[in-house]
Amino acid sequence: MQEKTAEFKQNNLNEHYSFGKMARQADGSVLYRQGKAVLLATVVMDEKPVEEPFLPLTVQYIEKAYAAAKIPGGFIKRETKPGDFEILTSRIVDRSLRPLFPEGFAHPVQITILVLSGDENVDLQVAALHAANAALLVSPLPVERSIAAVRLGRDRDGRLLINPPLEALEAGTLDLLLVGSGSELTMIEMAAQATEAIDELEMEEIPPEALMGPMPLILAHQESNEVTEEELVGLLKEAAGRIDAASRAYAESFLPLKRRDDARRIVLLQPSDDLSAFLRERLATQIDAALAGLSKSERGAALGTLRLAAEKELEEYGRHPEAGELEAALEALVGAAVRRQILEERRRADGRGLEAVRPISIESNLLPSVHGSCLFTRGETQALVTATLGEAKEGQLYERLTDHGPRTERFMVHYNFPAFSVGEARPVGAPGRRELGHGNLAKRALEPVVDIRFDKTIRLVSEILESNGSSSMATVCGGALALCAAEVEIKALVAGVAMGLVKEGERSAILTDIMGLEDHYGDMDFKVAGTREGITALQMDIRSGGLDFTLLSQALIQARDARLHILDLMEEARQKIQPSGALPVSEHFQIDPSKIVHVIGKAGSTIREIIQRFGVSIDLDREEGKVRVTGRDREKVRAAREHISGIAANAQTPETPTFEIGKHYTGTVKRIVDYGLFVEMPGGIDALLHISKIGKERVENLRERYRPGEQIEVVVLDQKGRKVELATPEYVESTQEQSR
Repeated sequence: MQEKTAEFKQNNLNEHYSFGKMARQADGSVLYRQGKAVLLATVVMDEKPVEEPFLPLTVQYIEKAYAAAKIPGGFIKRETKPGDFEILTSRIVDRSLRPLFPEGFAHPVQITILVLSGDENVDLQVAALHAANAALLVSPLPVERSIAAVRLGRDRDGRLLINPPLEALEAGTLDLLLVGSGSELTMIEMAAQATEAIDELEMEEIPPEALMGPMPLILAHQESNEVTEEELVGLLKEAAGRIDAASRAYAESFLPLKRRDDARRIVLLQPSDDLSAFLRERLATQIDAALAGLSKSERGAALGTLRLAAEKELEEYGRHPEAGELEAALEALVGAAVRRQILEERRRADGRGLEAVRPISIESNLLPSVHGSCLFTRGETQALVTATLGEAKEGQLYERLTDHGPRTERFMVHYNFPAFSVGEARPVGAPGRRELGHGNLAKRALEPVVDIRFDKTIRLVSEILESNGSSSMATVCGGALALCAAEVEIKALVAGVAMGLVKEGERSAILTDIMGLEDHYGDMDFKVAGTREGITALQMDIRSGGLDFTLLSQALIQARDARLHILDLMEEARQKIQPSGALPVSEHFQIDPSKIVHVIGKAGSTIREIIQRFGVSIDLDREEGKVRVTGRDREKVRAAREHISGIAANAQTPETPTFEIGKHYTGTVKRIVDYGLFVEMPGGIDALLHISKIGKERVENLRERYRPGEQIEVVVLDQKGRKVELATPEYVESTQEQSR
């Protein structure tokens, strides 16, 4: 194949595709470029199909260290196990492309995406989706539809962002990734992002004592930025048109390059109508009985006997179906029976109504040596969630491909799914893709309500002890209550529920709190979590047919009703929580920041003596004067607090320097916050340079303009004791010009 290229400029993306240049022995390959990012995507199909009725698709997204001009850290200087981002991206590509394959396709398919060159401004998940899609379309595999991806963000002023740069996405209030084909959406992932909202106060409105304390508590409050159901539908409609146009453009460009001369025979495991009719006539009654009102294990055992019964019937009549055909026929018959009961009889396998939530029981702090714990049980799904608190330095260090240094993850959610939770005899191993994906979903649901200024590390661990659908949402519910049990302040409780859809023609049914059986045979898996105010996280996979926005609106409203019901039960449980004896005792208080040096003492002698005498740990904030004393003995913690307060009260206050109003001074940037800069002035006093007094026009991102430790010129506008109001010379000049 000679090299052929294609370029697209749409949805704020400039993409270049090159076919026939690299990896030409793969069934399909493409070299994808966007900005400085370069990805190689390949598709290879195994000639021999599997006999089980499922699609054996494997996706691997792999980031190479050299793509960011790095050498791998650690003892082994080569890429080893994939990171969380690589695994989560692989899952996103898998879930997006899987619906494109025809029913019954059972050939093993390997899709590999290599990141050869990185770009910190390029969304590599969208790039990976588009590259894999292009490689698949030009391969000989029977895929004739294209997908397209759009990521929507929203800035702090509420403006919608289409495929924004990563920095703008992370600074905003929303992360919504949508994938679709033509007019059909196939995969959605959404997470609200908490922000610190700034109250626009003039300096003269701020009481002097506020400037002596922690300004963020006066000027800022946290917004969880939940999305309402109505807002979400509007966002999906906005993206749907863009996805339709982009996916059609990709199909028109890529499908003419498809290899259609491949001699390999592609097998679709589809039972013959004759075999299906034969089994339906003889097993229909047994199938209905196996589905009716049994527990999951009983239902599984009953369905397991169907194969033996089918083999016996076939042997008696001398029939010998091809390999895999019997499994496919039984799978289709059971699926049809489940769907018929739901659509025609409005009846579910466990006897519930379509909108009913399974019975819920909640028990908190049942583990005496754990900071916080919750056992959350919903029907046959059970999650034991624990919360452990640690110091800030105990967070998980990680580094993305294009980062220039490590980041620290101080809120972690780890999800474990042992085989015994579904009655299987397998040893416990390392977490797989599914565990990482479910843990990430639960984290995104809970993170917006956790105080972004909380200065400890939080680790939630969810042990799934029983599973029959919606274990990730049980993790969300149990996780919120485990945080409460560990006395972590959260903005609101978060609950989650899994929804399903069965649709044939004009008939449809929306299912609340689906079981595994309904998930497997339904048309949509829709997990939604949120507070009473709205949605914090959502994950949706649509298996067949387009997304009907009327049905989606109904499903969201039905999910909201279920969420509010669960939140009522969780609120009742929260009121009954008894504190864990394992929690350390903490005292938080504040002293004059100028007295911190006296608490520390010469070379740290005073603070070391306090720690040894009272058996506590002490955290000090030099800039704001905040003190936290932590220990296991409440009396000793209280005594340490009184001792520190006494040191501060008896220490001599340094003389406050006097500044000349209107004079220019050189100060040092000590700290950058969203509402301004704290500047160290001559004499050691810290003064606030408010964001409204920096330039002629409002500065949007202070961190792009200033760096801690940088010396800057400022003008003193006013002084009241230790409260000093500053402005930049540029601001002063602009106000003088306006007054002329």
